[in-house]
Amino acid sequence: MIRRVLLYKAAVLIVILICAAPGLARAELEESARAFVRDLAKTAVQSLAVKDISRDERIKRFREMFRTNFMVKSIGKAALGSITRGQSWKAADEAKQATYFQVFEDYVVNSYVDLFARYAGEQLQVTDVRTENAQILTVFSKVQRPGGVKPIRIHWLLATNGKIFKVLDIFAEGPSMSKTFAVNFRTIYGNEGRSLDGLIGGIRKEIAKLSSEPAK
Repeated sequence: MIRRVLLYKAAVLIVILICAAPGLARAELEESARAFVRDLAKTAVQSLAVKDISRDERIKRFREMFRTNFMVKSIGKAALGSITRGQSWKAADEAKQATYFQVFEDYVVNSYVDLFARYAGEQLQVTDVRTENAQILTVFSKVQRPGGVKPIRIHWLLATNGKIFKVLDIFAEGPSMSKTFAVNFRTIYGNEGRSLDGLIGGIRKEIAKLSSEPAK
């Protein structure tokens, strides 16, 4: 009888542990996601919100941060949108596709370096985390602005393998980064002969414009 009771209690304990384990893992994963976004904001402050450095140096630092913390190829493919289903992409060899990803990285870095530098000095507060599935989480945050200005709400879509986190997309008070790129690239693609070569050339023109603009 005692043995049966002990076996029953052991079985109940195992069930409790099994049921509790996913919740515990989820809580730990969400806390890690919070820490990742906080650390990324801290890195931005230390790297970009520094006075008396050139824009070229900011670009160099932001490029390293982008490569380390963002899923560059995944974002680059998402930015292509429906173009990836076209013959121009399917027919392109690996070298041409690699050229696109390099140009895409240059475009992102030149597009966002000044924005990140401007907001890096503000206080970013993580407000919530939502687990989408075992590999995807959304971290909700806001950037506090001085002088009573309305905070900027930023949502970070993160991908993880349980240990490493990478930014998959960013939503900042509007369409996501990937969606914005997809709209821009679709326009460039249409204006440049609906070819991958045309798209790459058109993006390079946009990079040249961004590079010639004074920092905001």
